[in-house]
Amino acid sequence: MTTADHDPAGSPRMLHARHRAVLPDWLALYYDEPIEITHGEGRHVWDSEGNRYLDFFGGILTTMTAHALPEVTKAVSEQAQRILHTSSLYLDRPMVELAERIAAVSGIPDARVFFTTSGTEANDTALLLATTHRRSNQIVALRNSYHGRSFSAIGVTGNRSWSPTSLSPLQTLYVHGGVRTRGPFAELDDAAFIEACTEDLTDMLGQAGGDVAALIAEPVQGVGGFTSGPDGLLAAYREVLRERGILWISDEVQTGWGRTGEHFWGWQAHAQAGPPDILTFAKGIGNGMSIGGVVARAEVMNCLAANSISTFGGSPVTMAAGNANLNYLLEHDLQGNARRVGGLLLERLRAAAAGSVIVREVRGRGLMAGVELARPGTGEPWPEAASLVLELARERGLLVGKGGGHSTSSVLRVAPPLTLTVAEAEEGAEILEHALRTADTQLGGKNSQ
Repeated sequence: MTTADHDPAGSPRMLHARHRAVLPDWLALYYDEPIEITHGEGRHVWDSEGNRYLDFFGGILTTMTAHALPEVTKAVSEQAQRILHTSSLYLDRPMVELAERIAAVSGIPDARVFFTTSGTEANDTALLLATTHRRSNQIVALRNSYHGRSFSAIGVTGNRSWSPTSLSPLQTLYVHGGVRTRGPFAELDDAAFIEACTEDLTDMLGQAGGDVAALIAEPVQGVGGFTSGPDGLLAAYREVLRERGILWISDEVQTGWGRTGEHFWGWQAHAQAGPPDILTFAKGIGNGMSIGGVVARAEVMNCLAANSISTFGGSPVTMAAGNANLNYLLEHDLQGNARRVGGLLLERLRAAAAGSVIVREVRGRGLMAGVELARPGTGEPWPEAASLVLELARERGLLVGKGGGHSTSSVLRVAPPLTLTVAEAEEGAEILEHALRTADTQLGGKNSQ
């Protein structure tokens, strides 16, 4: 018997009522009847009613290696028994060790690393560095982008679903390039697409009144539905930026640490122009612990003239988790596993979608796949269909996420832990295929409404 069986007040339904009574209305929850996840192991989690799920979303791409990974939980426990917190005002050996390793793998020369507690805070810091270094509050961002929930991060977020205010300390200029198969350049081949987007950027910069500080871009747009431009697009942008002294910020919060399979960082798909000036990271490196951070050239990182600290960024416990998690990632070649198993999963998802009338596109790379749903015959995003498939998948024991642009969440986001096995990839794809077929049937005759 579960706790919910013994205590009605502890049931998910009652917990949901308590949630609504004390937490903000805008704090989103999945499912018509939200679930409480109580524990996990490997690629699986269990809810408070004892239901077991194959986790294909990993706490929004945060459980990067596995739930309850022994190497990470042991490192956290051992560090917690020594000391939980000191702050950045004192020397912190785990923080220095992790910073050394991240600087080495970042690809940025003469790199410096600053730790935060989240991707939002990391992007906020990157914007502070760029605007201070360039003495300008003008930022170029991509349409459909998402960079966090702070005031400045919202100010450069191009996805209207996640931008609750137009007020901002920044002047943001939005350019094309984040979505390959929609918009005015969708019908062009890759070379022509890159050329058109680059001309758009050049024209935009020509109209900007003053020096622009930086371009911030996700190599693969996460919340936007796992969309991206062609490989080499950001390299072409980089050439335009370099001529004008404008910095490039690569938002690697969702694409870092080998998730795309082909590369350790998303920017490396555009490596012709070299590394970015600033790189931001978070989510997966902590495997559930709150770690974010910024890597930048020393010249850029050291441009702040005022004092600054981070009370919780780089805490001994989170740094211990990060070091252990990075060890496991590298020693077990999880980037290679993302490439191999992710390739298989994408094939299976494309095969599953082939017979579905509501699937517009399956896209992605590595263990980062998006299944976009649309009204048949129109191509219009269909968020209700995505919500239905999300529910149907959960009923059969699979958790996936949602995202997308056009002020809708019509894309199923599939991003399991990087230790995913072939058998689990097959199982998850089979469940999702069944969910799509069931949705096709249930939505039959409704697709024109």
